[in-house]
Amino acid sequence: QVQLVESGGGLVQAGGSLRLSCEASGRTLSAYAVGWFRQAPGKERTFVAAIKARSRGNTAYYADSVKGRFSISRDNAKNTVYLQMSSLKPEDTATYYCAADSTIIQSSMARSDQYDYWGQGTQVTVSS
Repeated sequence: QVQLVESGGGLVQAGGSLRLSCEASGRTLSAYAVGWFRQAPGKERTFVAAIKARSRGNTAYYADSVKGRFSISRDNAKNTVYLQMSSLKPEDTATYYCAADSTIIQSSMARSDQYDYWGQGTQVTVSS
């Protein structure tokens, strides 16, 4: 069992940056694929970014809406995955969740229903 805790959310002006953290306990997070998803009020949870397990090369994937602005990375020593968000827009406002799974396949990494473990979420609000 792996427990995930997100942090780093907050209020930022459009054009600003935030770094979200997803810290794991209970298991070594590098053995898991990790995804970031977001959910705005009244909307479905959508894919933001994902990174493969270290054994599979740490390949990163991004939603088109965040490509070139967001970056996902790992710090294995801290058992943490980060989501660096830059050039933030008001439409990035949402609750951001990290998720982990040890058996997910590449073609499913953007599907929230394929992840077994979830954090509680962290709120990101971008003002215009």
